[in-house]
Amino acid sequence: MSDRESMGYDVVIVGAGPAGLSAAIRLKQLAATSGRVLSVCILEKGSEVGAHILSGAVIDPRALDELIPDWKDKGSPLTVPVTENHHWVLTARRKRAMPEFLLPRFMHNKGNYTLSLGNLCRWLAGQAEELGIEIFPGFPAADVLFADDGSVKGVVTGDLGIARDGSRRPDYQPGMELHARYTFFAEGARGSLTKRLTERFGLRDKSGPQVYGLGVKELWDVPADRHKPGRVIHTQGWPLEDAWGGGFLYHQEAGQVALGFVVALDYSNPYLSPFEEMQRWKTHPAVRAEIEGGRRVSYGARAISEGGWRAIPELVFPGGALIGCSAGFLGVPPDQGHAHRDEVRDAGRRSRLRGDRRGPAERPARLLSARPPARVGWKNSTSSATPSRPSPAGRPRRRRSTRGWTYGSASSASSCRGPSSTSPTTRRSSARTMSARSSIQSPTTS
Repeated sequence: MSDRESMGYDVVIVGAGPAGLSAAIRLKQLAATSGRVLSVCILEKGSEVGAHILSGAVIDPRALDELIPDWKDKGSPLTVPVTENHHWVLTARRKRAMPEFLLPRFMHNKGNYTLSLGNLCRWLAGQAEELGIEIFPGFPAADVLFADDGSVKGVVTGDLGIARDGSRRPDYQPGMELHARYTFFAEGARGSLTKRLTERFGLRDKSGPQVYGLGVKELWDVPADRHKPGRVIHTQGWPLEDAWGGGFLYHQEAGQVALGFVVALDYSNPYLSPFEEMQRWKTHPAVRAEIEGGRRVSYGARAISEGGWRAIPELVFPGGALIGCSAGFLGVPPDQGHAHRDEVRDAGRRSRLRGDRRGPAERPARLLSARPPARVGWKNSTSSATPSRPSPAGRPRRRRSTRGWTYGSASSASSCRGPSSTSPTTRRSSARTMSARSSIQSPTTS
């Protein structure tokens, strides 16, 4: 018998993100329709709802139409429709815009909106509270509670008043137990409780492994002459040479631009840093033109589940279920900073709000830039104790593909032979990149 205080609910949801809030709202709607009384509680580790959700987003409102049909009359943050939709293929100095008629339908963004995902969560939290859902921000779920039969019976919140050395301060307060008939886990990608449940119940015994990317994201205030509400840009290509990924820029309301860069975490080059790749990406003339003269107001990073359909684990277990990014429901194809080798069906276009799990988890096609980074020669130097300094790859060559002209490199990372020194040209290119980066990042930024 525990000495902790406890509270009982019908449903406890861990995480006040789009999936957790939507699930709570839908449960209360179904309960009202059937004339039942259902108690629902949401735990959020952030100081407020949306505090840990920095990303800008392009939202397909179809899921919101089903969840809250009159959302337009309830002051929702979906106020900036997409007016421009661009997909750029970047080289070191230039961009090549892909015509929209060549893009798959799920990348057209017709009828979609650009907004802050944090603002959407805050608005959904208000809608949830109107339905009688209790939301407790600032209370992370620290552990899972199990019943005598092995089923999940709730969670326990973290203890307060713990010193750095692990001792209890005078203001120590033990966490509270929240008991529930069902517990939904919506704590995002690689959540600590989700990992424990996956191992205990063997939720991945019949699925493929999950794969992840890292998204580094920033929010900028830009001058009025550079702000174009509804402008959406996705990029691929430079600066990545030996990894998959791409960038995005969303012009939102209030003179702000949300931008970010996603790198798949299956890269094998130990010199690659997703953060550094984003800083290099911002120095590209086309990207720089979108934010020059602006000021960065916030930044952050988060893991992204990219395994798609093949990596969906068993979703339900005794006493609970996985939802949202905990289950890997991120629609990979609409993550438009990536270029996919295979075409996917339009069903993959559904927004994160619904958590549609359809769509293949294909790796992006390699698109080599005209000036690959100076670290591509490390692979074949593993025989020495210290990796060799890389040599630049060859000049790009044009080759014919089945769908028109594409651009590649005469020699890639895998074709580098043995240790070599960095050429003067590469050193000058790196110096120019560092100089351009320092001119973009204002001393007043956070």
